[in-house]
Amino acid sequence: MAFASGAQAIGIKDIEAKARVLASDSFRPSTAKLPPELAALDYDALRDIRFRPDRATWRADKLPFELMYFHAGKNFPEPVRINIVDAKGVKRIEFDPELFDYGRNKIDPKKLSGVGFAGFRVHYPLNSPKYKDELLVFLGASYLRAVGKGQVYGTSARGLAIDTAVPSGEDFARFTEFWIDRPGRGDTALTIYALLDSKHATGAYKFIVTPGAETTMQVSAKLFFREAVTKLGIAPLNSMYDFGDNQPGSRDDYRPEVHDADGLSVAYDNGDWLWRPLVNPKRLLVTSFAMPNLKGFGLMQRDRSTASYEDPEAEYERRPSTWIDPVGKWGAGRVELVQIPTPDETNDNIVAYWVPEKAPDPKKPFEFAYTMRWQMNGQLPIGKAWVVQTRRGRGYVKQADGDINFVVDFDGPPLRELRPEAKPEAFLELGGNAQLREKNLFLNPVTGVWRMTVRVKREDAAKPIELRGQIREGGRTLTETWSYIVPPESEKP
Repeated sequence: MAFASGAQAIGIKDIEAKARVLASDSFRPSTAKLPPELAALDYDALRDIRFRPDRATWRADKLPFELMYFHAGKNFPEPVRINIVDAKGVKRIEFDPELFDYGRNKIDPKKLSGVGFAGFRVHYPLNSPKYKDELLVFLGASYLRAVGKGQVYGTSARGLAIDTAVPSGEDFARFTEFWIDRPGRGDTALTIYALLDSKHATGAYKFIVTPGAETTMQVSAKLFFREAVTKLGIAPLNSMYDFGDNQPGSRDDYRPEVHDADGLSVAYDNGDWLWRPLVNPKRLLVTSFAMPNLKGFGLMQRDRSTASYEDPEAEYERRPSTWIDPVGKWGAGRVELVQIPTPDETNDNIVAYWVPEKAPDPKKPFEFAYTMRWQMNGQLPIGKAWVVQTRRGRGYVKQADGDINFVVDFDGPPLRELRPEAKPEAFLELGGNAQLREKNLFLNPVTGVWRMTVRVKREDAAKPIELRGQIREGGRTLTETWSYIVPPESEKP
């Protein structure tokens, strides 16, 4: 392979060349098989296999970043190749059982030769100069997740989503090989290249990771297609929503809320913002928001109150909001939100991504770039107030059976700065499956936020309800759009 010019011996053009060649051949799924000793390990037993920190890549060199590796197992049986790149060349990190402590597992390391790594993690002194925290993980298919300062893992991302929620089934693309640039002693960013492979497409990816209070990842990719894709999901995010303010839990759980993210935020290129609270539906629920051009979107964790979760082990209040900023104009398309039923918090049941209006030409390479932000405070609307919370349920009111109550709180500078004589109004749009019973707007004297209350009657329980609300005053829209969907309650198709 011809090396690219520059300080490192390989660059994105070299990865693109590999992806192009790979796409010209038929897809070959992994045939890796685990030794019986590994295949028999359950979740807890596999967790007892730990990488030895003293063997971390670059630890002896005292560089700002370090790499540690994941052992293959039942949940992640397919090995990935991992290479280190510097001015001298490319060096593959070879799997060695001596790199791991197998804990209580009775496994003969001699039988594990060639098993390979399932993935890797990056460490960096994120919260203290005295300790290198786990910053970033690549593990399974094209999944990755990261954290900023003071955060714990929550929402994850993927390199690509192909035919998600399509009847023919999803094609899970996989990062099969990585190249990681050796950092300098004073570097505050790390560059990672990845080769993606799937039935439909191959791809070359470049990630520039900059840790901080908000950890950012500059992502650029070039895809080569083996065959046409029905639905291409760009910058996919995966999260979990079990229950929360707008959908109390159905089981006997002491925790008020359990979720990694509580809403989808979408910024339109014309300055409009939209907030859709997440739900845990009874059946698959796919909705989307079309626009001429996207400003940004993300799965956000807006509720940061410890009292909202009461779970000092999971620490949901510290899970990051993850925001996508497109680089350049992505053109017309839609943000699609997929919400999948889950019985508990162990499943990522929320997916969001961008779908181009015009499907890529399978005969031509397809390029895109974006910045991914792992945030604590989260991206908030510019020049507008935002939704603080959405609550659903019955208070002490007279209402007919079957009516649905919503309480929506808005806050932000445009509302805080209202003149005393101002008379803001709640504006509400309903879909065709509901009747508006009651609507109110008032200032909560205790919290200082504006509260919109809505009561609606559903006409057909087998169909969803769509609601959209804003606060307006004197012809001005003061808030983002609250966009809520009430999933069907019955199981009728």
